[in-house]
Amino acid sequence: MKNLAALQMVSTPNVDENLLAVENMLKHQSKGSLVVLPECFACFGAGDKALLSIREPFGNGPIQSKLSELAKQFGVWLIAGTMPLECQDESKYTASSLVFDDNGICVTEYQKIHLFDVQIDDSTGSYLESKYTQAGKELIVIDSPFGKLGVAVCYDVRFAGMFQAMGQIDVLALPSAFTRATGSAHWHALIQARAIEKQCYLVAANQGGIHVNGRETYGHSSIVSPWGKILDSKATGEGSVNAALDLNELAKIRRSIPVQQHNQFRSHLV
Repeated sequence: MKNLAALQMVSTPNVDENLLAVENMLKHQSKGSLVVLPECFACFGAGDKALLSIREPFGNGPIQSKLSELAKQFGVWLIAGTMPLECQDESKYTASSLVFDDNGICVTEYQKIHLFDVQIDDSTGSYLESKYTQAGKELIVIDSPFGKLGVAVCYDVRFAGMFQAMGQIDVLALPSAFTRATGSAHWHALIQARAIEKQCYLVAANQGGIHVNGRETYGHSSIVSPWGKILDSKATGEGSVNAALDLNELAKIRRSIPVQQHNQFRSHLV
């Protein structure tokens, strides 16, 4: 069985510092693992505008080069959270989650679709992600050594229709930076609901602490089974969670409760 891992971080605005943290945690992951990083893993805590200064063109740049090197060095599939990539609007960037295979090749890119424009009763108060982020439009599901692999990001998890439109997925990667306020209220309910309804493993990597600008993230990075059981979780601080991918158990659950066959409201993409 293959290993699934979520790396929890308390990222700073210092890119080199954050990449070193990723490298140090990857040393403890087994070769052949699927490893998911949190949203904004490379730079966090200086405000969304700060990400403009580190954005890179797709396929080129020091952050992407380092990620490729790490995936190849440790022999893992790396879901690289999100990082800012250039887009047509020079005043914005895409929140892109890049997937690197164990040879260090970027095999796909998911651009965050649902942007976090909300009012929250916390120390930050107002969030307006769309001010500097260009929303994506395409769902991503790829064939991988871990089965059908889907990628979504943070706020996406609230929109069940998005995951229905993905069709069958075996593993869902969910890089996140859930706020402490919304996370304590909804995080576990949402990640378990998505795993149960899709009958898939869900690997949710979250930011987990108080950042230099005072923003508070919830942590509780988790791996959820297709039955909705939390297999491993970390409350706060930097660290990793791990669980085995059991495709036989996945198939057993789908045979016992054939949700996909019974669903009368399937997307035309299913």
